[in-house]
Amino acid sequence: QLQPVESGGGLVQPGGSLRISCVGSGFTLDKYTIGWFRQAPGKEREGVACSSHRDDSIYYANAVKGRFTISRDNAKNTSYLQMNSLNPEDPAIYYCVKDLLCGTYYIARASNYWGQGTQVTVSS
Repeated sequence: QLQPVESGGGLVQPGGSLRISCVGSGFTLDKYTIGWFRQAPGKEREGVACSSHRDDSIYYANAVKGRFTISRDNAKNTSYLQMNSLNPEDPAIYYCVKDLLCGTYYIARASNYWGQGTQVTVSS
């Protein structure tokens, strides 16, 4: 399957910022709706943000609204998730996906495929 490839995770202090990326590997990312999910140990995977290529809808989970920003750089075939004011609730493996439903008020995965993701750790 042709799927996005995530990168950029790492360790950041509480209150800090991190930008993670995903590249369209073998496909043109701007032709797809792109979303970010995350899964923390012992918790269910949850949708964080998405950007629809159909109507430019953007969704953010309440937990990240105002702190995270999803964006695209079509020239680089890359999507970004800028994460600011990171807190102890944010550490997780973050997954970038292209098979999903996305609207202003919803995000839903449309495939059972998950890549390796990128690990985000928040610690002092």
